[in-house]
Amino acid sequence: MMFSDLRIFLCTTPTSMTYSFDRLMSLAQETFEQDALSGHLFLFLNRERDRIKILFWDRDGFCIWYKRLEVGTFQLPIAASGAQRIELDATQLNNLLGGIDLRTGRRRKRYRRAEKSVQQTNSSNNALPSRA
Repeated sequence: MMFSDLRIFLCTTPTSMTYSFDRLMSLAQETFEQDALSGHLFLFLNRERDRIKILFWDRDGFCIWYKRLEVGTFQLPIAASGAQRIELDATQLNNLLGGIDLRTGRRRKRYRRAEKSVQQTNSSNNALPSRA
């Protein structure tokens, strides 16, 4: 499959993150009416929208990419009322995963690890225990 042929499908119905390959494959076929072996990306979010699984076929087997946010949520694109699925483009997927608000283009709330200064890190790594 050529990258230009890649399609990205997002399920708008909350999905249990306990589902693995077989159940997600079945959901992809039922919800999106697509062949799960197509190589397209099938995205599933949990009810809280802080976890996402992406199912795709990679030449000789299924792959699942799984992300859990420590802070914040994934934003769903606006969908028609009652729609169970949305097709995204690559930019929308990038913004969804990158925490960019799909309406305003601003960064959404996300976890940021506190950075230590290089000097503090180096000095604490080189410190020798005191001898008493």
